[in-house]
Amino acid sequence: MSRSGSVAEVFGVFAKLGLTSFGGPIAHLGYFRDEIVTRRRWLDDERYADLVALCQFLPGPASSQVGFALGMLRAGVAGALAAFVAFTLPSAVLMIAAAYGAGLLGGTLGGGLVDGLKIVAVAIVAQAVWGMAKTLTPDRQRAAIAVVAAVIAVLLYGAGGQVLAIVVGALAGLWLCRAGSEPGAGMLRFPVSRTAGWVCLAALVALLIGSPIVAALTGSGAVSLFDAFFRAGALVFGGGHVVLPLLDAGVVSTGWVAPDQFVAGYGLAQAMPGPLFTFAGYLGALSDVGPGGVAGGVVALVAIFLPGFLLLVGVMPFWNALRARAWAGALLRGASAAVVGILAAALYDPVFVSGVVDGGSFALALVCFALLVSWRVVPWIVVLVGAAGGVLLAYV
Repeated sequence: MSRSGSVAEVFGVFAKLGLTSFGGPIAHLGYFRDEIVTRRRWLDDERYADLVALCQFLPGPASSQVGFALGMLRAGVAGALAAFVAFTLPSAVLMIAAAYGAGLLGGTLGGGLVDGLKIVAVAIVAQAVWGMAKTLTPDRQRAAIAVVAAVIAVLLYGAGGQVLAIVVGALAGLWLCRAGSEPGAGMLRFPVSRTAGWVCLAALVALLIGSPIVAALTGSGAVSLFDAFFRAGALVFGGGHVVLPLLDAGVVSTGWVAPDQFVAGYGLAQAMPGPLFTFAGYLGALSDVGPGGVAGGVVALVAIFLPGFLLLVGVMPFWNALRARAWAGALLRGASAAVVGILAAALYDPVFVSGVVDGGSFALALVCFALLVSWRVVPWIVVLVGAAGGVLLAYV
């Protein structure tokens, strides 16, 4: 993949994704694959799975990290920032607005809309699993790795199970997937030097250690707010819903945000497109500590996303070196097969079990899946169909 695109192109693509990517981080990976791999062919499934595996290994918002890296690969550092801003801005603005009392969803209409968006996520993730399985598990060995990874991810629910599944898949790949491309073939060439990588890793460590010290010495509410959200973003694997306990500990247990406000904001966040981490903007705007309002929301948003991006950029140049090793191709083929298994496990729980609750929702999920796979309808139209179908089911 060459850096052949413009910043404006990257911003436009991710702005559309930011407005239409409902369903959480796993669903976002499906939207990304459909738009970037299938429709625009910026890279192939092998490289895409390689990138997903890298981001799954790291703490932080996995889907936002994938989007950030895709933007960097397409248009350099400016492209990475454009991808992040475009993908994050729509839900961030809505969540900060919600902190001012905007009741965006409620009653039967709102509940049906949320249910419909969950059903769309079922179809999107199913399409991603279907497409990636055909490419990344073409033989018995890699199909077996995917099945084992899915079993691990289902039985050991959470980010720990996902990381373990990728580790097991990578080790199995060393044994079972030796045949294939030459070392270093098809690698992702990130435009990041080793010096820049070390600087980012040093900045991450400095902020983790220094922020609480500065907050204690100065008594600054803004620094305390930054530290709480930075620490949450740095310590969570997989992103999405996994960050909620850390946010609860950071702002509810400390008395900064009332429990009912936290729950209401979380419910609203389920209906937002884009990353669930924008929930931080809502909490920062409501927090009794820090500047509050829009400024507090911006501080919280920057803080929660920053550690994941610093870590991602920090490991990029070393990932290239690893990728060039003689055994790396086999390891990454196994890890890529494991990614398929993880997506399949996520398709079951939480996507399917939370979205499909009766015969009507199952029928709507099938319709959305057929529109995507057989009719090749663009995802944003399928989102509208699913949302309208969810509202209809709620009233029927």
